[in-house]
Amino acid sequence: MQSSPHQVHASDALPRHIAIIMDGNGRWAKLRGRPRLFGHQAGVKTVRHVVEDASKIGVKCLTLYSFSTENWSRPKSEIKALFGLLRKYVDDDLQTLHERGVCVRILGSRNGLKPDMLALLDRVEETTKNNTEFSLNIAFNYGGRDEILRAAGAFADDISAGKVSVNERTEDTFETYLDSYGLPDPDLVIRTSGEKRISNFLLWQAAYAEFVFTDVLWPDFSKQDLQAAIHSYQNRERRFGNLATVSKDEVA
Repeated sequence: MQSSPHQVHASDALPRHIAIIMDGNGRWAKLRGRPRLFGHQAGVKTVRHVVEDASKIGVKCLTLYSFSTENWSRPKSEIKALFGLLRKYVDDDLQTLHERGVCVRILGSRNGLKPDMLALLDRVEETTKNNTEFSLNIAFNYGGRDEILRAAGAFADDISAGKVSVNERTEDTFETYLDSYGLPDPDLVIRTSGEKRISNFLLWQAAYAEFVFTDVLWPDFSKQDLQAAIHSYQNRERRFGNLATVSKDEVA
């Protein structure tokens, strides 16, 4: 059987952590003459297979941008529908994720969320907190600026209270206040739908991530598209601000 041109090679470095901005549900539905909710429902199905595909490929950590702090400006009917889809996803998939050893974390602010939603998020995290096979992180009511601001406020409060020394004002210490504490920074950030912007997503964590932008709308995003993004990642040289690798002769 002929191999895919974007086949992922296990011998090459796999990204430990992939983060995805899931974009294009509304446009996908519009192209089919259907309401936006239809696109969001299709997007949930894509979430299911991407979680499974990433795990099978060997990726250990996946973060999905589900609902941003800016999404509150959308029509109330759409927000209600999105929240309903999240509840249904939890009801339908939580036990399966738990049995597969998936640890689910929710990144984002809990401020302003109703008690039933808070209880749902707590149930997800409590059920799966001891799982270690795969890390699935849902960025919900999340904004990168908001996360940094909340972290900076908590950090400053602890310094004022004497819980943290002024001499501990380091990046490593600050990161312990972020929603993502304990997770590796994303190696690869993927955005679907053709848009080429970060949209307030993991601003601190993605400082040295590789980015892949694809024209594929999220409901159409397939295993082959995921493999193509990883293949692109594997063919890049990550420098983290340093020079490219050079031979001894070149620096002599």
